[in-house]
Amino acid sequence: MSVPVRVAEVIAEAPRIRALRLVREDGAPFTPYRAGAHVDVTGPTGVLRPYSLCSPPEDASSLLIAVKREPESRGGSAALHEVGEGDRLKVGEPRNLLAVADDADRHLLVAGGIGITPLLSMAYELHRRGAEFTLWYFARSREEAAFADLLEHRVEFGDRVRLRFGVPRAEQLAVLVREAAGLTAASHVYTCGPQGFMAQVTAAFEPVVGSEHVHAENFTATEVDTSGDQPFTVELDTGEVFEIPADRSILSVLEEHGIDVFKSCEEGICGSCVSGVLEGTPEHRDNCLSAADKASGTQMALCVSRTSSSKLVIELY
Repeated sequence: MSVPVRVAEVIAEAPRIRALRLVREDGAPFTPYRAGAHVDVTGPTGVLRPYSLCSPPEDASSLLIAVKREPESRGGSAALHEVGEGDRLKVGEPRNLLAVADDADRHLLVAGGIGITPLLSMAYELHRRGAEFTLWYFARSREEAAFADLLEHRVEFGDRVRLRFGVPRAEQLAVLVREAAGLTAASHVYTCGPQGFMAQVTAAFEPVVGSEHVHAENFTATEVDTSGDQPFTVELDTGEVFEIPADRSILSVLEEHGIDVFKSCEEGICGSCVSGVLEGTPEHRDNCLSAADKASGTQMALCVSRTSSSKLVIELY
């Protein structure tokens, strides 16, 4: 369900990044959400895109998102860089792909570029809990970093923030490996940023904390070779059967036949279209399900993933 909101404040965080503070049109508080959540935002052109929430989760008076204008924007970020104070948008209910683990002895947040957005809300939450945590933030320069002034001067957990501006990608791994020495198998690591950056975070910390304790959220889709794709059959738990051509997604075929499937990014990033798998073997191509979820074979993202079997039986959530 979408909620009408008004842009209460626009903040220029960096040359290509602006933060939007949103309040409900009816003046009511927002629904409480867990740190690390994102919402679907429908802009003035009708394009819907997911954005991470970066405000303190306990503050229900407003929502804060940060939008980086992408050079090859499909209309989402470009439109939100044109809105001003007083403009109307719509937001969906908050959803989590990242969330704070309750059983960690220590939390390490590692952000790259615009990936600071979900980790900022997690830092607010960890500070509120009195948990042991550190926030590392890598960016090309201070000028290109979102929330740099906030993190340097205006948060109560400033002593837990480590800003690393201008560190070349080739040198980042060594910096991260040194930090891994202070973690244990009971620690949890959370990361968001470019794929190459997050791969280095995983390489640095997974040997210490284990794969299940490294949590990542992607902003970009992984490129997949689709040249060998084959057609297959999908059956819904209602008994309806559909043929999925080699060049079509499950999501697009279901929509073509009037089946209502919730969607947002359509790139396997946001998790909106994740549904249950009752029979068959998914071939996962998404960046939203965890390694454990993929290994279980009980869920899949309908917008990008396919199957290595001839038939799937799925249950729409």
